Amino acid sequence: MRKTVLTLTALVLGLGMQAQDLSRPWTLQECLDWALAHNLTVKQSEINVKQREVQLNTSRNAYLPNVSGSANESVNFGRGLTEDNTYTTGATTTNTSFSIGAGMNLFDGMARPNNVKLSRLNLDAAVADLERARDDIRVAVAKAYVQVLYDYEILDVARDQVELDRAQVERLEAMMENGKASQAELSQQKATFAQSSYTLVQAENSLRGALLELSQLLDFPTSDGFGIFQPEIAVGDHLLARPEDIYAEAVERRPGVKAEQFRLSGSDLSIKIAQAGWSPTLSLSGGMGTSYYTNSRSPYPQDAFWQQISHNFSPYVGLSLSVPIFDRFSARNSVRNARLNRELQQITLDKAKQSLYKEIQQAHANALAAEAKYRSATEAATASEDAFRLAQAKYENGKASVTEYNEARTRLAKARSDKAQAACEYLFQSRLLDFYRGGALKL
Repeated sequence: MRKTVLTLTALVLGLGMQAQDLSRPWTLQECLDWALAHNLTVKQSEINVKQREVQLNTSRNAYLPNVSGSANESVNFGRGLTEDNTYTTGATTTNTSFSIGAGMNLFDGMARPNNVKLSRLNLDAAVADLERARDDIRVAVAKAYVQVLYDYEILDVARDQVELDRAQVERLEAMMENGKASQAELSQQKATFAQSSYTLVQAENSLRGALLELSQLLDFPTSDGFGIFQPEIAVGDHLLARPEDIYAEAVERRPGVKAEQFRLSGSDLSIKIAQAGWSPTLSLSGGMGTSYYTNSRSPYPQDAFWQQISHNFSPYVGLSLSVPIFDRFSARNSVRNARLNRELQQITLDKAKQSLYKEIQQAHANALAAEAKYRSATEAATASEDAFRLAQAKYENGKASVTEYNEARTRLAKARSDKAQAACEYLFQSRLLDFYRGGALKL
């Protein structure tokens, strides 16, 4: 049995990987589409929407009448009623009855229409929650995607350093054979090469970890063979709006805030529904019924089955008015509780708006910091490249030591890494601000 389960599991995973097509790099849009289609949290929210749709349908159907039918058959032994309204003993009597009835609530203090409105708001809130779940996975996937881009950039820097250091080791080995370099210089360069090789391994591990995190967000069973498309990372003149202006647009668009606004409106309706407990209720009922009766000791002839069914047919209709007088303060406490829930929901809405504004402020601050860091890192990278080329030329001409050369190389590597990090950070934060304003997450 266990072997069968393992075989089926392997087959399912194999089919899943085949469907994912990891043989080519994935774009950000493909990652977003896949995550939205397969994320379990999103699927839970979709089911919740369907449940709210059923709830709305149930509330609407409360306007329809209740209709029910019944059939009864009883047999009594002993004392029985005859047709002349006297009783006999030792009789066997049978009674067969059929009935159908309907009831409709005509007025219930506006509880039913308010319940329909509440169910509609609950559905709107569930739809907003679904969109919020989708937005959350979009942001998480985009952030992980940009992290992978950054790790790709760092890996390229590390590879360039390894190739550069390998070339210098080979150069010093050749110079040492000709007596133009010492063993100490060669050993120092080999140590530098070993360090850059170690840095390359770290970069590879970081990239592997970032790809694993992204693949887990996409619910892949494994990240083996998974890679992403690497667009050109460029920081242009992207004018950032003020946080206040972004918030003014976002507060009307963000599904998280809209969901809490729907629930606040629903809490107002819940108060009205609770207040309906003080109102009288008026209901209409109607139906029809008939019966068939026999007595084994009756001295009189008894009508046949269909004759009695016809003669005993009796329709009815009625109105019922119920006025609440004292319900042990149940309605009063329901109203109090509904009002308290309304206050709590107002606080929840305020917290959602506050959290949104803080997120926008933080993203704006991060974008500005990343932009300034990128410009500074770009200047540093340009200067470091010039300094490295000069140090390399001097070192190859014997006018600079290996230590000076390695220091220039280290400064260049750091400047390139800082520039890549700032570019990726600015890319994500600026796109995140656009996303808050209603734009799509794209690179």
